[in-house]
Amino acid sequence: MTSSPIGRLFPTADGADLVVNRTFRAPIEDVWASVTESDRTARWFGAWQGDAAPGATIKVQMAFEEQSPWFDFRIDACEPPRRLAVSMIDQSSNQRLELLLSHADGRTELRLVHHLDNPAEAGDMGPGWEYYLDMLVAARDGLPTPDFGDYYPAMKPYYEGLLTQTDPA
Repeated sequence: MTSSPIGRLFPTADGADLVVNRTFRAPIEDVWASVTESDRTARWFGAWQGDAAPGATIKVQMAFEEQSPWFDFRIDACEPPRRLAVSMIDQSSNQRLELLLSHADGRTELRLVHHLDNPAEAGDMGPGWEYYLDMLVAARDGLPTPDFGDYYPAMKPYYEGLLTQTDPA
């Protein structure tokens, strides 16, 4: 698991892409199942309910957040076992996420891309994604659950520092 933040921030025409990676010694289909099957996502993120098809909306329970809230996620694209794009829809924002998987030499790389409308959100979002991806590693490898306090606010300065590295001014 990660002890230091590794995410990166890439400017886009309408904000920035926050990218956090993890690599697994596993077939791509197995990692895909870990991020798409409800019983497996429940172990590291939260279970989901509904008809999982492109254009459909599913309900996801954020099992490791305070009070385990439910959120609506629209499935924008699903291209097994390489790409899943979703949008979390709530009253205050529309969060767009992609999971991109690739496989080579017995390893599967998972790239989580959070399309940020406001790059300043990286300081809050980056540590959370580091935590959740380490939760995925722990769930897959049978390791102890990481402590969110090791991620936030500890990693926030790293992610805020990425803003100055991508600022063209």
